[in-house]
Amino acid sequence: MKTRLSLLGLALMLAASGAASAADGWKTINAQCIACHAVKKPSAQGLDHIWQRKGPDLYYAGDKFRREWLVRWLQHPTVIRPAGVFYRKAVAAGVKDDTIAKKPARHMPLSGAQARAVADTLMTLHGAKDHIETGAAPKSASGGRIGKLFFVKLRGCAACHQSARGEGGVSGPELYDAGARLQPDYIYSYTKNPQAFDPHVWMPRLELSSRDLGRLTGYLMSLDGKEE
Repeated sequence: MKTRLSLLGLALMLAASGAASAADGWKTINAQCIACHAVKKPSAQGLDHIWQRKGPDLYYAGDKFRREWLVRWLQHPTVIRPAGVFYRKAVAAGVKDDTIAKKPARHMPLSGAQARAVADTLMTLHGAKDHIETGAAPKSASGGRIGKLFFVKLRGCAACHQSARGEGGVSGPELYDAGARLQPDYIYSYTKNPQAFDPHVWMPRLELSSRDLGRLTGYLMSLDGKEE
């Protein structure tokens, strides 16, 4: 009887702790995040939404990010989008390549407790679950030379994204830590049909076969942001 009561008490303590964490997460999000990010799906996702938003939408953060990465990044934020959330406001034509005329503002860091609470809350947001092809991504990082070839040359991903620091375009988010930051099924599903997640976004549909899309996804999954 005493053991059963102890287990019940432990369960109640864990439940209370989870509720407190969720409350703390929403408190921080409402105070510091919603001015730039949409944590609920916007009623209108037209061109005005793309033009006006200050940060990427987070209403499907739980479908997109890895929690461990969120906890680290929220404490020590780095620039993910070299040209900001909408590149047309920051990129200028250069002699050889486009240049960034206006650098994005730095994201404010959170404390460890805040980062964990916010990450836990963001992981409950699944506004894009209907667009995620569960189990479609490779079981492990793979793709090798063929996946990299698709990224660098065959599908032109490197024109907008970087798969290594300083190598690639600046109009899209960097991807040299994609495997650490993003969930595999999200990488696969978003690459297959970006407009399903973000209507009017400029990223093209690549029209790859399932096999080749898996190779490209596997290559991105292998990128962990660590220097080679």
